[in-house]
Amino acid sequence: MAKSKLSTVQLQLITISMALAAAAATTTTHLRFYMHDIVTATAESPATGVRVARGTTPLPGDPGTPARFGDMHVIDDPLTEGPDAASPAVGRAQGFYPFADQQQLAVIFSLNIVFTAGKHNGSYLVVNGKDAFFDEVRELAVIGGAGRFRGATGYALLRTHYFNSTTKNAVVKIDMYLRV
Repeated sequence: MAKSKLSTVQLQLITISMALAAAAATTTTHLRFYMHDIVTATAESPATGVRVARGTTPLPGDPGTPARFGDMHVIDDPLTEGPDAASPAVGRAQGFYPFADQQQLAVIFSLNIVFTAGKHNGSYLVVNGKDAFFDEVRELAVIGGAGRFRGATGYALLRTHYFNSTTKNAVVKIDMYLRV
């Protein structure tokens, strides 16, 4: 009996050691970039976000052309190193977002962050979660990735850097914290 108890304790210690080694082997990566969501095209910038379905009920608190519950947008937004559109490109935010909250201006983001430059070129991250536009900081889940980010998990913090209430064009600062 003493042998089996000792074996159980040893097995538990081995399991704990393996878990600690796996946790130590995981690296944490911080990325920062800016997403340029161009809803209203200008001579310098074509639209990168378009509404593909019109919802039914106007949402409260939306100045100008009201967003509606059920509106669906598709995006292919540029990602840059800095907030200026002329900053070096790092990739694209490709995906869609429906307005899925009847009480506030909030969408459910489903995005692929596709890297097109630098050491992450060819890799992408999958991001999903609620984005309530008027919250100062919004947190979305990183639920996967491919290439250099295969199996990544973590979170993204979104902060509005610039928003034009007339055109609905925005620049969003994104800080990502990843475990790979």
